[in-house]
Amino acid sequence: MQAAEVRRRQLKSVEAGSTSEVNAIKLKNAEMKLEELKSTMMALGKEATAAMLSVEDQQQRLTFQRILTMVNAERSYHRSAVDSLEQLYAEMIISKQQIETASEPAPATTDVYVPPAPADSNSDKFDDVEPGIHSSTSFIAEVIHPFDAQADGELGLCVGDYIVVRRVTPHGWSEGEHMGKAGWFPSAYVEKRDIAPVSKVTELAKFSH
Repeated sequence: MQAAEVRRRQLKSVEAGSTSEVNAIKLKNAEMKLEELKSTMMALGKEATAAMLSVEDQQQRLTFQRILTMVNAERSYHRSAVDSLEQLYAEMIISKQQIETASEPAPATTDVYVPPAPADSNSDKFDDVEPGIHSSTSFIAEVIHPFDAQADGELGLCVGDYIVVRRVTPHGWSEGEHMGKAGWFPSAYVEKRDIAPVSKVTELAKFSH
């Protein structure tokens, strides 16, 4: 009886030992699977981060390109607007001068001073007026040759100046206005311009009153 009890206890000890080994093996396998799962998750996390960074970089480049295209379009529009405004402003100044000239009473013949044409005057250079025709239409002209006023009623000119030409005579002389001063000068010393720089037109408008 006692011997049987001892054997039974020995068997239970063997069985308990076997169970512990099995549990240890299962635990080890679970730990290995957990490590594999961690490695897989880390790899997936790195791939996801790289993909997100790539998408973000691509989106930034696309946004920058769109902004650059929009800015270039705005620059082109404003440049075109400035050119149109400059031309319109010059045309308005010319129209204003013409209206003011038309509203002024015609001076008496005895009050008009027309200096004699100088010996070196070449009136055919001023091809805007045909010979024998007296033009009273105002226009803007650029000075291409300096003129030093020597007599009363003459208007001194500097190369590059823009003046308002009031009248052109067949004698090779024109009457004009610049910086608030009016007088006569050789017609060949200026050339008609359809448009003047904004800064020059502003000066003409400032002294035209």
